[in-house]
Amino acid sequence: MSTRGPGTLSVNPATGEELAFHPLLDDASIEAALAAADFAFQVWRKQSHAYRADKLRALGAVLEARADDLARGIALEMGKPLARARAEVVKCARLCGWYAEHAARLLADEIADVNGDGQALVRYLPLGVVLGVMPWNFPLWQVMRAAVPVIAGGNGFVLKHADNVQGSATALADAFTAAGFPDGLFANLNITRASIPALLADPRIVGASVTAGVAAGASVAAEAGRNLKRSVLELGGSDPFIVLADADLDRAVPAAIEARFQNSGQVCIAAKRIIVEAPVAEEFTHRFVEAARSLRCGDPLDPSTDMGPLARVRARAELHAQVEQSVAMGATVLAGGVIPPGPGAFYPATVVTGIKRDMPVFREETFGPVAAIIVAKDAADAVSIANDSEFGLCGAIWSRDAERARDIASQVATGGMFINAVAVSDPRVPIGGIKHSGYGRELSHFGIREFCNAQMQWIRQ
Repeated sequence: MSTRGPGTLSVNPATGEELAFHPLLDDASIEAALAAADFAFQVWRKQSHAYRADKLRALGAVLEARADDLARGIALEMGKPLARARAEVVKCARLCGWYAEHAARLLADEIADVNGDGQALVRYLPLGVVLGVMPWNFPLWQVMRAAVPVIAGGNGFVLKHADNVQGSATALADAFTAAGFPDGLFANLNITRASIPALLADPRIVGASVTAGVAAGASVAAEAGRNLKRSVLELGGSDPFIVLADADLDRAVPAAIEARFQNSGQVCIAAKRIIVEAPVAEEFTHRFVEAARSLRCGDPLDPSTDMGPLARVRARAELHAQVEQSVAMGATVLAGGVIPPGPGAFYPATVVTGIKRDMPVFREETFGPVAAIIVAKDAADAVSIANDSEFGLCGAIWSRDAERARDIASQVATGGMFINAVAVSDPRVPIGGIKHSGYGRELSHFGIREFCNAQMQWIRQ
């Protein structure tokens, strides 16, 4: 019988071996963390943009210096191939540098035109400590994407991370400390979901930034709303990847492989429904299937690995059930679709065709390496297929006619569209969704202002 008390486990999804046990915080520890975060915020909010920028640059330097160790931790905890994990760490470091350079401009006073009736402006002022509820699929990037703009805006950030990546969460908190941020300004709280309502009811927490599934996100948003606190939600996605008849398949096929299978398909903005116009559907499908079959699934620490395991065996079982149910409804598997023998949560790159709109691989989010290829009669039909979803996060269109593609993109109900490109999150532009993919925006000037008070000041002479 275990005497460790309540806690969470980090488990290597490639082997099933336990990596670490992380005790849950008790009520007194949670209170101490909130008190420290609030105190740190009161200090941080008064600092100049230049001072905050120096700390952000220092944080980027710490992440760069620790990139190998942080990447190995990510690979072991959730199965991301080592090179991809290291790229995630470096991306976080560059995010710090971008906001260090641009935060002062993004938060500069905006002069309002009052036609000579004195002087009016809008000033962006920090609100307080924000609760982040974050997922495991990008253990550092998802957190930093939410936290860095919030902190650059003068706020504090306390993190409720996913149970299975608490090692990465602890390492990230250590990096903030090493960079010289006020103690507690960024804090990792190893707590259960049951603790979230009390946090959102606490006056020291001013809102929540959430990346999660629809049900979990809606639950947190409901608690925030009950307490009249703002929230930003980045939830599920079933992104369309539209290939028009005039697309350059030499570019579109490898892009579709990357868009669907990176991170073993465990990406909110992954291309989950690949919609191909009929004249090129056969050739595209042939090329795509061959490329999918060539992807090597294996040990994330092996440099030759293209795809590591899924993060959990349970997640693999749920994904496989979606494939099997779709096959029972008439879909055809052209690649993969079989759980391999042996330990770990491995699942091969899987391609499914013969899709009907009521099948799980069309109707639901498939959070893993399963591509549903759907044939559209023409561009209008492709848009109809793309929009037939409860989700609206991102999407992509491939065409040699970029202006026509832009016009078509405007008809697709998503928060972001990429033309002849794979969907990515980048600090220079906002990311976020509509419909059941959530609301609010992260990154760019949108992200840094989400948890600021846009205070109007009007002086009449």
